[in-house]
Amino acid sequence: MQQKPTRARILDAAHDLMLTIGLARATTKEIAKAAGCSEAALYKHFASKEELFVAVLQERLPRLGPLLRRLAEDPGERSVADNLAEIARLACDFYAQSFPIAASLYAETKLKRRHEDSMQEMGTGPHVPIEALDAYLRTERDAGRIDPGTDTFAAASLLLGACAQRAFAYDSTVGKQPPHPVDEFAAALARTLLAGVSR
Repeated sequence: MQQKPTRARILDAAHDLMLTIGLARATTKEIAKAAGCSEAALYKHFASKEELFVAVLQERLPRLGPLLRRLAEDPGERSVADNLAEIARLACDFYAQSFPIAASLYAETKLKRRHEDSMQEMGTGPHVPIEALDAYLRTERDAGRIDPGTDTFAAASLLLGACAQRAFAYDSTVGKQPPHPVDEFAAALARTLLAGVSR
């Protein structure tokens, strides 16, 4: 059986370690060891641990960013409610998987600051999905499919904030399951938000 390419093995190892011990404790040395390569090989593919973290989010977790960019460019023929439900479903999955990885950052102030600085340098961070959803909602507003007075940034923040809060409130370590499956939650969230922004 052929071994995966080094970059793919590094991403798999980083994803596994970040999920199990958190971003703060997953060192590049441990990630390289788990990937079966040297730390020098890891740095040939990723300039920093933060760059590796972003790659894990973009390549190993549900792909929220591409969906939002596609919808902002062309909302398609589906209803706004269907588009919002799809966004909410994917966002719930994304936050549920990314929350355990990133949560350890909040325990170490210096690490969190360094991480935020790196994210800013790379032009990414938790604000990016909000801005992308805002762009999609502006497209819908401009097309006349939602109320012209809609504060699209506030609406984007409400939808993604609810998805992130669901991940936080019902993280598997708490031991309590959400009262509704993600598909039901996403559809209800979309309907509720749409009720506030409909024409």
